[in-house]
Amino acid sequence: MSSSERVKMRVRSGQNEAEVEASIDQIREAIALIPEITAKFPEGGAEVRRVLSPNEPTSAQPPVEAHISSRLPVITVEKGDSLSDIISKFFSDQWGKSPRKLAEVRDALQSYGLNYPKQSVAVALLRLAKTSKIRRFKSEGGEYVYTASTSMMPSQVLILPDEPGPESAEPAANI
Repeated sequence: MSSSERVKMRVRSGQNEAEVEASIDQIREAIALIPEITAKFPEGGAEVRRVLSPNEPTSAQPPVEAHISSRLPVITVEKGDSLSDIISKFFSDQWGKSPRKLAEVRDALQSYGLNYPKQSVAVALLRLAKTSKIRRFKSEGGEYVYTASTSMMPSQVLILPDEPGPESAEPAANI
């Protein structure tokens, strides 16, 4: 990574937000500014989110916001993850156990600094639903919602006897 690449950090406190951008070689000075920035916010408490260059893997934590009733999914975004991979990770998390609308999935993506068009997210969700990786159904309001795919029955294994028993000596014609 060259020193000319830039890193953005977003500091949030409640409804307040400030963004700091610096080159890699100036990142320590930028981090030192965080207490000064948060001191100017009307409310206390700060959170930092680092937006990485496209070629760097991330283990970013989503921001925690008081106005969101349910927490955001906690995942690790790897370098080669596709949109479908990331969405699958969302639904593997506890977050995906309750029904989620398209807008909620987009908000979760945006919390990781991933801005995808609505149509791209909708197509990825539909494809995941068609391959049974997630479930899709209409909510009471008529809007599609998505949830983690759960198997209705536990896996069953058929165990065959090593030698045929007396009951298998007759043909199964009476079934």
